This record gives sequence, C-alpha cells and structure tokens, in this order.
Amino acid sequence: MGIAKNTLKALLYCGVLLSANPSTAEDYSAAVELRDGDMRKLLFSEPKDVSTESFSTPEGTNVTLAEFHGKTVVLNFWATWCAPCRKEMPALEELRNTLGGDNFDVIAIATGPKNEPRKIAKFFADNGISDLPVYLDPKSRFANDMGVRGLPITVVLNAQGQEIARMRGDAEWASENAFDVLKAVMEAQENS
Repeated sequence: MGIAKNTLKALLYCGVLLSANPSTAEDYSAAVELRDGDMRKLLFSEPKDVSTESFSTPEGTNVTLAEFHGKTVVLNFWATWCAPCRKEMPALEELRNTLGGDNFDVIAIATGPKNEPRKIAKFFADNGISDLPVYLDPKSRFANDMGVRGLPITVVLNAQGQEIARMRGDAEWASENAFDVLKAVMEAQENS
C-alpha cells in the first residue's frame, strides 16, 4: 500500500508541475517534433533568463544580449582551435544569411584567450566566412555565466531573450531541417 500511495503522490505532483505554466516549453512542441538528424541534439527546456554579462566586438565595443531583444537568436560559442567549430561555422553563416532579419539573428562568440582578432580573421578566411559578425569573450566570463562547458555550444533564445533550447556539439545549421525547426520557433512566438 505504501508504494502505491507514494506513486500516486508522485503522479499528482508531476501533474501540478505540468499544469502550473502551460505557456512555456509546450509552445515549441511543433519545433520539437520537427527535429531530425543533428537537430535531435537540440534540447528544448522551459524558458529561462540568460546572462547579463557583456561580450565585445573586435574594436572593443561592449555588447549584451539585451541588444538582440525582439529576435529569435541562435547563440553559438566557439573557438579557433575547435575542430567541430571549423565544420559548423560556415553553416551558421548560411543560416544567418537565409533566416536573418528583423526577427532572427545568429551570434557567434569566440570564447577564451586564444581567439585573437588576427586568428579569427585567418579562421574566417580559411573557411570562406565573410558575412558573420565577430564577437569576443576573451576571459570567458559570458560563456561561464551561460553555463558553457566545452565547445561548441549553441543556445537558442526566444524573442524575449530567454534560453529555450541548447545543443552540445556541432550541427548542420544550414540544413532544411534546421531552417524548419527555427521557423517553427519563430511561428510559436508569433502565435503566443
């Protein structure tokens, strides 16, 4: 009888949790269902606040995520020494060129002290990247505050600037499936 009673309590508790805030991760169920291939690594979660730490441009201008409020953002943490990043960065540029605009952007942040502007310029030239803005986090303060452990890490932010999904490892961001998943995220936000 004790096991059944505890099981019932656990089920009731889970039911209360699931019904407490119906307008969160469920809003992105279409995006979750569309995931295939690499996109299956993109794990959706309840919306949560993100770091207010700044990162910078190569010229030294400080930037925060608040400047991208109102857009769905694919936020990628990478480094010039990261082999999977080398494969992924051209796809992130193509993603930005395809979906970028008033409602969507890609932010690629070179994190760590070894990502000097000259190394980034060489990395971009070697990989045919010409239209992806450069952002720096040389002391990894922003990355650490975002809970980044290992590279690459990609975080999807909703238009309210909250984290709604995270992926560890590289992915083919220029695939039709990635486009479809991110379009579904943007549609969910428009309909909420």
